[in-house]
Amino acid sequence: MFTWEKLLCAKREREHSSRNPEDIRTEFRKDYHRIIGSASFRRLQDKAQVYPLKRGDRVRTRLTHSLEVSSFAGSLGDTIFRRLIDEGKPGVDEIVRENCSDILECAGLVHDIGNPPFGHFGEFAIRQWFDDNLSKLSFRGQPVSELLTDRMKADFLNFEGNAQALRVLTRLHCLMDMDTGMNLTYALLNTIVKYPVSSLGIDKNSGDIRTKKMGYYLSEEPLFRDITECTGAGELRYPLTFILESADDIAYKTADIEDAAVKGMVSYHRILDELRGGRYRENRSSEETAMLDDAADRLERSFKEAGEFNMRDPQLKAVQRWIVGLQSTLIYAAADAFCGNYEAIMNGEFRRELLAASPAAALADALGDIAYRYAFRSSSIVMSELSEDAMMTFLLDKIVGAALRFDTDEKRIFDRDLTEVLSENYLEICRRACDGKTDAEQCYRRLLFATDCVCGMTDSYAEEFYRMLSGNEG
Repeated sequence: MFTWEKLLCAKREREHSSRNPEDIRTEFRKDYHRIIGSASFRRLQDKAQVYPLKRGDRVRTRLTHSLEVSSFAGSLGDTIFRRLIDEGKPGVDEIVRENCSDILECAGLVHDIGNPPFGHFGEFAIRQWFDDNLSKLSFRGQPVSELLTDRMKADFLNFEGNAQALRVLTRLHCLMDMDTGMNLTYALLNTIVKYPVSSLGIDKNSGDIRTKKMGYYLSEEPLFRDITECTGAGELRYPLTFILESADDIAYKTADIEDAAVKGMVSYHRILDELRGGRYRENRSSEETAMLDDAADRLERSFKEAGEFNMRDPQLKAVQRWIVGLQSTLIYAAADAFCGNYEAIMNGEFRRELLAASPAAALADALGDIAYRYAFRSSSIVMSELSEDAMMTFLLDKIVGAALRFDTDEKRIFDRDLTEVLSENYLEICRRACDGKTDAEQCYRRLLFATDCVCGMTDSYAEEFYRMLSGNEG
């Protein structure tokens, strides 16, 4: 069974040589300040959450989404650990509550820090590019598909922003050196590893949420082993990860509906009809259908109140006000699920998302499905994705090719220039990682360099860089 004494490991990969005795902050509050002041975090302001970014738009960016997740995660932590203290759970006290809430706030800020430009479509585009092109690549005259191990290939074919986040925080963000990134605490780093398996350990049909995707690359596996040995989590899911995941689910499921309403993609009446309909009620418990009914009733009341206050656009205001109350409902549902399954979670035996194990399961599913059908598959989003696919394909063609050739006999005249323009820091990290390694390891690290560069781009920079390289700057 996990213990909070071990789970809340404040170790860092590079320990401080000295400490300021006047600094009263905990190690986890220090993490917060490192994150807020980082360029990697600031870049999130120019990365799309779902909807393409436009000047003056009111929809979420990756930055505003991350701030919301941080807020929800901290609130969930406070709520859950206050209940656990009141229930007299062994090893849970005010210090544990405070530390867990701080870790969760930090984790919310950085949980998407590894995502490429153009939202989740960017992740799909990278996976698709490698699926289409890995067999066509060569390195020093050798086919890449034959040179790389199955694990190395799987890292790219199953590319995930989750694994990239661990890499950004521990390797790519140069704070003091090029070896430890932001040098955050192990408890925080373990929290953001949502899927503690390698790219060969993915099993979407296992019934265990931890194997749904990969959580770390081969390049970070030694660090992952050190982190999870120190926290005691091993290859099991770290308990706070369930809370972070719920905060993320609550944030995007409610925000996507609000942003879709703001953009006119889904109306008050459409949402109400969906909640009242039978699509989300089949094979559901009476508690789940009751929560759907309650959500629909509250949406109707919100519309009535908006009309009574003579609000401009009462349907939109009704949806926006309703969303705020819905967030509280989902937070309490997730808290109930964590506390109700506490022993299973602490034994590493809990295998589901918290909301899926609560009476809010049908409501959460409804919110996600409504957003997907009426917003994500809208013609404007699909057209944007087609444009983004062309940009990502072009950039990966250029950058991967240059990364594999820049200092070999096969190099083209501008390969070296392109790699240096992209990021001198990333290039130096790649060179250091390749020093003295086999061709397979060097090839793998060069491909990582390419994905690092693409993922480090903001939406506007990716578009600008594409136009510059393609000669289409108009």
